[in-house]
Amino acid sequence: MTVYFIGAGPGAADLITVRGARTLAACTVCLYAGSLVPRELLAECPPGARLVDTAQLDIDRITGELLAAHEAGHDVARLHSGDPAVFSAVNEQMRRLDEAGVPYEVVPGVPAFAAAAAALKRELTVPTVGQTVILTRIAHRATAMPPGEDLDTLGRSGALIVLHLAARYVDRVVGELLPHYGADCPAAVVALASRPDEIILRGTLDDIAGQVKAAGVIRTTVIMVGRTLGAEQFHDSHLYSPARDRHTC
Repeated sequence: MTVYFIGAGPGAADLITVRGARTLAACTVCLYAGSLVPRELLAECPPGARLVDTAQLDIDRITGELLAAHEAGHDVARLHSGDPAVFSAVNEQMRRLDEAGVPYEVVPGVPAFAAAAAALKRELTVPTVGQTVILTRIAHRATAMPPGEDLDTLGRSGALIVLHLAARYVDRVVGELLPHYGADCPAAVVALASRPDEIILRGTLDDIAGQVKAAGVIRTTVIMVGRTLGAEQFHDSHLYSPARDRHTC
């Protein structure tokens, strides 16, 4: 028996990977966060599969489900929204499985920031404008941020910042980034990326907070701030440049 941590993607059911869908279809137990994972994905589960919504379960109850499935000899699909690599809380689950001697694998998915960039029709790294992307969040009532990872510190880099779980505190985000990026810095907010009810807001640090509040955007939202969002005049990349010597390694 194996537990498969599967990235379910940002919201659209057809953005799960082929590997993820095939793995899901082979598992007779599926644990999923009902508040985030599209229910259409559950149609991929085999007939008669045990489906467990983890939205109201704590880590001990989730672990209990995984261990019970292991003891019964069932493969388990543990669906996580986006990609398990960021803000997914898979580490604490894997740590408990390691302690129990239960095997597991990770199947990557499409992360929310990638879906947001696609919605904006933007490449987040632009030659000579910005080549660094910072994925982060802010601390409020959730887990505290480590020292040196506050927005004021990160903002000094001038890199494109992508914030998850922060729309409710957009005024604070703007206030901490304004001194480093300036009021005219491009900013964008994408809520429910890739879903039919997707919301896209474009503006600057000067007006994005007002747009967010007017739209009533709170959950499943990505905030992006950085000059690459508005880059129009920039050098073509060296990768496809006619001047590049393609005869050398």
